[in-house]
Amino acid sequence: PRFGGLMAGFYLCRDDERAEGRIAAARVQFARHGFGTPVDLAAGDYRGFCVPCIHGSPDNLVRDGDDFIAVAGTAVHDGKLGADGLGAMLAEFNPPFADWDSLSGHAGFIVRKAGRTWVFGSFFGAFQIFHDPGCDVISTSFLAVAAACPRLTWDAQGLYEFAFNVFPTGDDSVFAEVRRLGPGCQLELGATVRRHRVAQALEPLSPRPREALLAETAERLRSLTGSYAAAYGDRVQCPLSGGLDSRLALALLRDAGIKPHVYVYGAPGDADVEIARAIAHGEGFDLEVFQKAAWRPMPTQDFAAQVERNFHEVDALATDGGLFDNGGNAHARHARQSGGQLAVSGGCGEVLRNFFYLPDKHLRARDVMSAFFARYTERDLTGEFDGTVFLDRLEDKALEAIGHSGDHGPLDRVEIEKLYPAMRCRAFFGREISLVARHGGYFMPFYERPVVEAGLAVPMADKDLGRFESALLARIDPKLAAYPSAYGHSFTEPPSLSHRFEEWSTRVRPAWMRRQSYALRRRIGPMADDHGGLLTPIYMGQVVDLHFPHMSRFFCMKGMNDSGLFRRIATLEYLGQHLAGQIAG
Repeated sequence: PRFGGLMAGFYLCRDDERAEGRIAAARVQFARHGFGTPVDLAAGDYRGFCVPCIHGSPDNLVRDGDDFIAVAGTAVHDGKLGADGLGAMLAEFNPPFADWDSLSGHAGFIVRKAGRTWVFGSFFGAFQIFHDPGCDVISTSFLAVAAACPRLTWDAQGLYEFAFNVFPTGDDSVFAEVRRLGPGCQLELGATVRRHRVAQALEPLSPRPREALLAETAERLRSLTGSYAAAYGDRVQCPLSGGLDSRLALALLRDAGIKPHVYVYGAPGDADVEIARAIAHGEGFDLEVFQKAAWRPMPTQDFAAQVERNFHEVDALATDGGLFDNGGNAHARHARQSGGQLAVSGGCGEVLRNFFYLPDKHLRARDVMSAFFARYTERDLTGEFDGTVFLDRLEDKALEAIGHSGDHGPLDRVEIEKLYPAMRCRAFFGREISLVARHGGYFMPFYERPVVEAGLAVPMADKDLGRFESALLARIDPKLAAYPSAYGHSFTEPPSLSHRFEEWSTRVRPAWMRRQSYALRRRIGPMADDHGGLLTPIYMGQVVDLHFPHMSRFFCMKGMNDSGLFRRIATLEYLGQHLAGQIAG
């Protein structure tokens, strides 16, 4: 095979009279995202381009005559990153793709072979691939697909999920005309587009003694990490905080012989920073402490230009404070993969814990949706919101995500646990994966099918209080496990009384009470999250109309004292301003 360059995103459109204009506009948009020179792709009835990673990664484009495989994101085939693994995948490709045991990582794929073109995602469908209603335009860029739609309408479900829970679940976006390609759905592009459904399911490991399950989970994590160690060596950046997941990620890297660059976000005195400092001092490695909000001062007259840069870099829909800030979030993202380094994340480590803090019993999917996803208070909402419809749609998407469509009865606890990786992580971490992977390689060890399926076999009592994950850390790196944590104890000690009480007090609350918790908290006083942002009127008035002409149809902005919710609604308002000429109503 002839090997091409790197790839972090792609754009395909139907090769008709609109193609030239669409591709030209998409090239401009991808340049604004920060990508380099595109590489043209010809794929039968479709054409377009792919773009290199902003900071470099293993080769993700392999050509063999007219056949090619192009990958946006980070994919490992048979333990190999880059051209070697993908060359083998292209040679072995027999559509539709179903060899999930050979593939790890999170990515979007275009495969052109024997005159047929296929587009699909990795197992969880977390790496985001957007398309218009007829799949005439398919891209990793939300803004590029939205720009190609002659008319856009706000999707109330997706919009409310974005505002309440950071990103829409299922295949929704905030526009009815822009959808996401779901897991198990593979597109065959031709004169007509065929959707192929590929059966796939999460299968928990068979029951086994605790020590055997710990050994198997550790081996699965080591096997995944080894592929990245072989490709990157010490060119790796790893976070470290006072929690469990980042420490376990660091333990995996150390166990693989990697000496990563270690960093922590926060200010001196923060628990995360001080615990990370103590570990770095004790283990003799350097630690970078980075405080995003203090990265640089932001004069009000420069704010609009900064927000516009942020908007295009994060493809409009930021999951953190990176839209209305001083550029600190963008600086941090670039730093993690500068020079072709691998970024590592402890995200989704809750697959080994009780993420939902729900009791160990059968529950309906609707109970879970009500307890965890209904984070709203009616006083923020207009008549456009229907709470029953909102929960109905969430319940339907939850059941679809775990292969129980139409089953509205109680689900066993393992099926409930599947909702975290299949629904929550796909939405929340999927957006993060899709944006970070534009810069270079990205490794999220706990959001891999072998680890998720091991986690599903962990008894709930061992998931509570992080007991199993703590034992896993102690097994892989006992020295790291022995340092204090933000929970008030080390991970080689039993959970502290305060940690036990905190989790217990959440687990014992019934779903109906959990649903009321957010509204009650709002009555007590202002709420804020860790992502901040320059949200005062003197800044925000520079970039959005504070009457919120787009979002006032859906939200009552007066008296909104949740800064995270305000920031996400302002993100939607800014998007509405950007695409005002296309948005109906």
